[in-house]
Amino acid sequence: MSWMVLLAASAGIALVVAFLLLLYLASPLASPKPLSLSGAHVVVTGGSSGIGKSIAVECFKQGAFITLIARNESRLLEAKKEIEKYSINDKQVVHAISVDVSKDCADMERVLKQAQEKLGPVDMLVNCAGTSVNGKFEDLESSRFEQLMAINYLGSVYSTRAVVATMKERRMGRIVFVSSQAGQVGLFGYSAYSATKFALRGLAEALQMEVKPYNIYVTVAYPPDTDTPGFAEESKTKLLETKLISESSSVCQPDHVARVIVKDAVQGKFSSSVGTDGYMLTILTSGMSPISSIAEVLEAVILMGFFRFIGLFYIASFDSIVHRCMVQKEKSEKTD
Repeated sequence: MSWMVLLAASAGIALVVAFLLLLYLASPLASPKPLSLSGAHVVVTGGSSGIGKSIAVECFKQGAFITLIARNESRLLEAKKEIEKYSINDKQVVHAISVDVSKDCADMERVLKQAQEKLGPVDMLVNCAGTSVNGKFEDLESSRFEQLMAINYLGSVYSTRAVVATMKERRMGRIVFVSSQAGQVGLFGYSAYSATKFALRGLAEALQMEVKPYNIYVTVAYPPDTDTPGFAEESKTKLLETKLISESSSVCQPDHVARVIVKDAVQGKFSSSVGTDGYMLTILTSGMSPISSIAEVLEAVILMGFFRFIGLFYIASFDSIVHRCMVQKEKSEKTD
């Protein structure tokens, strides 16, 4: 009797392995056709510095025409000159527009209409404009929550609305929302910031379901702490708890982050992550998100439980940091 049970179990395992192998081999059939950036028109908001500028450089190196959007005109023009050094042919153009993406949807539609008249229809939009604030929930003014939602979320909504209709008419396009690892897991001091980055995920999932029949693919990028001017400025006033939690992972370079995001976007991947921690977070937060290949499903099914177990140690470590800092502050207040 035991040998029959063993035989049945072996046969079951063999069938499962064969099925998974078949799905894995068939996975390329589920993937969208990669977008060529040679001659493509790429719009990058928040492109005057940091990850946005690096993304513009990476696309320009691949032969794209760039529309660069940012608020600070002087930094924008400096970025334009820097990006132009990486041209691979004399036809490429970098078109710079100084505008606040969070102010007015009609304004964004106007400037992007002008950009498309100069460089042609937008093939890829990268929503990278954003800002951050670090502080405890009760210490932040309500206006800061409104400000971050306007820039980080509504700015992406306005830019996307300005190009999506044309993309649907052409039956092609890529839309990228640059979120953050703080848009996958809420951390101490990021109650205002994380909410805006989580919001981008919800927008991206709903939008992808609408535009996929038109051969348009949405990518949400979740970069880790990255060595940018914005990160340096934030670090000056970062809360101790946030700083200690952030030190559990390394700081990435913007050029590396940009290469990953551009590669995933042109391939039509929904989620784009950087490094081991980013990969684990993407698996853990995959939920009902769109898939780019069957291989992604297999990875999530196989690794979800294991990564959840590891994640518990991270959470316990973060909670311990917060508790220690609270105790130290209470002792310091009593001493004073």
